[in-house]
Amino acid sequence: MNTNIPFDLFNPTEEHAMLRATVRDFAREVVEPQAEKQDQLGHLNLELMRRCGELGLLGITVPEEYGGANMDTVAAVIAHEELSKADPGFTLAYLAHTMLFVHNFHVNSNAEQRERYLGRCVTGEWIGAMALTEPGGGTDVMSMRTTAVRQGDHYVLNGSKTFITNAPEATLFLVYGKVDGRITSFVVERGFEGFSVGPKIAKLGMRASTMSTIYMEDCVVPAANVLGEPGAGLVNMMRNLEIERLTLAAQSLGIAERCLEEMVSYAMERKAFGHLLVDFGQIQEHIGVSYAKTLAAKTLIYTVARNVHPDARNRLDSDAAKLFAAPVGKEVADRAIQVLGGYGYCQEYKVERFWRDAKLLEIGGGTSESHQKNITRELVRNRPTG
Repeated sequence: MNTNIPFDLFNPTEEHAMLRATVRDFAREVVEPQAEKQDQLGHLNLELMRRCGELGLLGITVPEEYGGANMDTVAAVIAHEELSKADPGFTLAYLAHTMLFVHNFHVNSNAEQRERYLGRCVTGEWIGAMALTEPGGGTDVMSMRTTAVRQGDHYVLNGSKTFITNAPEATLFLVYGKVDGRITSFVVERGFEGFSVGPKIAKLGMRASTMSTIYMEDCVVPAANVLGEPGAGLVNMMRNLEIERLTLAAQSLGIAERCLEEMVSYAMERKAFGHLLVDFGQIQEHIGVSYAKTLAAKTLIYTVARNVHPDARNRLDSDAAKLFAAPVGKEVADRAIQVLGGYGYCQEYKVERFWRDAKLLEIGGGTSESHQKNITRELVRNRPTG
């Protein structure tokens, strides 16, 4: 064994390095060319999602027996980072399908449910969505009003969920509701009686992913579609939070890396007052700070990701990773616009799209304020005594 090979935090194994190279090439050659158009149209590219399925990316953490790649949280972070360098909007739809539905479903489902649903989701034939947020609740999950009542061999769901990514296109929805006051998760098919999807919600950024409000009005769901046990929905949800937040943080990282690339390239080509922009101290400040913060975010994300899987939770550090990384993407995109000046504000150099996309990551998957609360609570709870 060669013990002189240095450890690579960002590509800890040869398999991770191969994955990164594959996704990077795919992002540049396939994802990048369609990104601007899909942003302008506000459409989810379903064919592109299926191309991800062909590469094994839709089941990146799912065992091979179900068509997945059987990889870990680091691999999921790599995929989201590289895809976000080309199209954060599409990557958000990819995350909603792959992490919020497929990964969540696989970890918490039984063999019969996996046999029934998982294969078509891993190929991209069926698109999945996770439905948690309610119109009056936001981050306050425990106040949800969606209810489910057992009636014989089925449940009747009533309530609504909003800001549901992939809802306009999804076939399957992982819906959280309360059974006798206890949060329970259900797999709801689009065609179930009493289920409907509202119109697309227009938004500032991440436009290549779509979202809608969904409605359950006496929606009939078979009892066999309860994910786990009745009342276990909160546990199911919490088991998925760490990988969700790390992949969202990875999106911010990808945005920062791409915007840093764009500002360096522009500063090396553009002249002002007879000098390249890269020679000016003000520009060097934008580049230097952007690099340092991007590297810090990347190091934190990958350090935490190494020790997160369904049986090893790390809510404290995954909250910290997203809390730190989310504003880095927005800040570096903002600095890139400043360096590019008028060109940065226009669509040609793309950084304005990344700037719009970056803001969501301080809100979605838990607001920055909620991460601050969670971190403080955990530190207080685990403080040394005596």
